[in-house]
Amino acid sequence: MSEGIDGEGATQGPPRETGQGAGWYDADDERRFLADYDPNAFAPAAVTVDVVALTIRAGLPRVLLGRRARQPQRGRWALPGGFVRARAGSSGPADPDLPDAALRVLTEKTPLPAEIHLEQLGTYGAIDRDPRMRVISVAYMVLAPDLPDPHSGRDTAEAAWVPWTALGHGEGAGTEHELAFDHARILGDAVERARSKLEYTALATAFLPPAFTITALRGVYEAVWGHTLHAANFHRKILATPGFVEDTGELAERGGAGGGRRARLYRAGGAALLHPPLLRGSP
Repeated sequence: MSEGIDGEGATQGPPRETGQGAGWYDADDERRFLADYDPNAFAPAAVTVDVVALTIRAGLPRVLLGRRARQPQRGRWALPGGFVRARAGSSGPADPDLPDAALRVLTEKTPLPAEIHLEQLGTYGAIDRDPRMRVISVAYMVLAPDLPDPHSGRDTAEAAWVPWTALGHGEGAGTEHELAFDHARILGDAVERARSKLEYTALATAFLPPAFTITALRGVYEAVWGHTLHAANFHRKILATPGFVEDTGELAERGGAGGGRRARLYRAGGAALLHPPLLRGSP
């Protein structure tokens, strides 16, 4: 438990004199304190991780969901998640850190490539978000190219890559997948995070293989933003943005659908931020 100065559970009053002078760190004093410390003096709370895994399949942006096979919320769809393992046990070793827990619960549902984008999305701790107890969830967002079909696990009856439009996000959206807990809010935050970061970062390349065409990159923007972009304008802006992409010197294996010439292949150029940014409202 982390406590600030005079925080809950902190020892009040002036520091006791030690061999190093008043107020200085004393290892023996800390050991005595921890030996008498009672964690049951505080209301218990559990920590979980939830993962919003986003990919693009068949031209559609999709999120990984599993239908819960157990109570609570049995039968509803949910993001991959689970309790953080505080110590080793029958379920496996302890999670060294929260990102490790996020990757663990995600790999239980789908194999992951060597390179993925993982970032912390936010922390969710409303008192009524889980009917079992006070549960605080640290949510992560994962972006990766065309991830394989998922598989169900011990807590999920089935798993699927579900289009955002089936979850209330995007034009023509529906709601045939009712989400458990507050996962609709978490997903909405992730979708907006992805859409906005495509404007000012090179994050779109995380949805693509190491070598890609400008057309494929435009397809990422169109899928995530949910509207069509002008091909020539997009091509010009991408090549005019320093560090966004770089030419591999190679060509695609096949030409376009009409049998045209083969397109150039590009790779991520290493830029973290785009200047100027690509704005959603631009053609």
